Amino acid sequence: MTRNQRIFVFLVVLPLLVSVCSSATPKAPPPPPKQNQLMWHFYKVTNTCRDAELYIRHQVELLWHQDKSITPKLLRLLYSDCFVTGCDASVLLDGPNSEKTAPQNLGLGGFVFIDRIKRVLEQRCPGAVSCADLLNLATRDAVHLAGAPSYPVLTGRRDGLKSSRSSVDLPSPSISWQASLDYFKSRGLNVLDMTTLLGSHSMGKTHCRFILDRLYNFNGTNKPDPNMGPSFLSSMRKLCPPRTKKGQSDPLVYLNPQSGPSYSFTNSYYSRVLSKKSVLGIDQQLLLGEDTKDITDEFDAGLEDFRRSYAYSMSRMGSIKVLTGKQGEIRRNCRVRNH
Repeated sequence: MTRNQRIFVFLVVLPLLVSVCSSATPKAPPPPPKQNQLMWHFYKVTNTCRDAELYIRHQVELLWHQDKSITPKLLRLLYSDCFVTGCDASVLLDGPNSEKTAPQNLGLGGFVFIDRIKRVLEQRCPGAVSCADLLNLATRDAVHLAGAPSYPVLTGRRDGLKSSRSSVDLPSPSISWQASLDYFKSRGLNVLDMTTLLGSHSMGKTHCRFILDRLYNFNGTNKPDPNMGPSFLSSMRKLCPPRTKKGQSDPLVYLNPQSGPSYSFTNSYYSRVLSKKSVLGIDQQLLLGEDTKDITDEFDAGLEDFRRSYAYSMSRMGSIKVLTGKQGEIRRNCRVRNH
């Protein structure tokens, strides 16, 4: 079977998987939770906070109508959390040497959104809902408001007890195609997950410092990345001039000017990859792998294929190295450990 055939078969089967995963709660009650296992509607089944998911969804809707940047900010938070020590909300912890202070995490936002939702949960159900579940559920609801499918999120995560900037090994935006794939595989994900999850760059912003190498000194050549279209290179250089002096500003640019301030979830990201108009180097490198090029073509041709795959891969990412049962704790304040 060829690569194109394999991708076609997956995309045909995927809607069935997502449909099964996102179906309503079955009439027969699910079995009691087991240690080290996530489950459907954990807080309802355990009767610890039956309406937790409704509380979170309502707060996300209120926040989203005030500030649509909540979607890319929560996506970045979830990625930075899950890909480091697992989905344990360790990125939310404060401290001089915490994960959020690592150079790779400079510019992270969304913490105030989590704080607000957590305060509501603590008023309704004190000490019941973990910050790790809160972050996963809130991100799901925020991307759904932006146009993504409402993908399934199993719950029952516990919060981690440690947060160290030395543990942050998030790759550079200029990482090579093979290194990126190896990184995703080390987290239990595959090439389809990588190509799909990079589609999160269909919205949000990045600092110019993360793309200056592509604009002025690609791989130490003192030339721009040859994979950037000439007109796109010219427009990006106007937004991100060379850094020639200390204290120079570091502007923010949209990862996808087509969605811009609307922060809408579309497949235009893949169109930009194919047109050599990707802002980040790793995005443009999707054309270098035969599998990733085929998937990029498929997603560019059909938004629904991308939406279905996104639902599946986001669910998989949210299950990386979770803590359950008696592991970790359930923080009352997402920024500090319980005392």
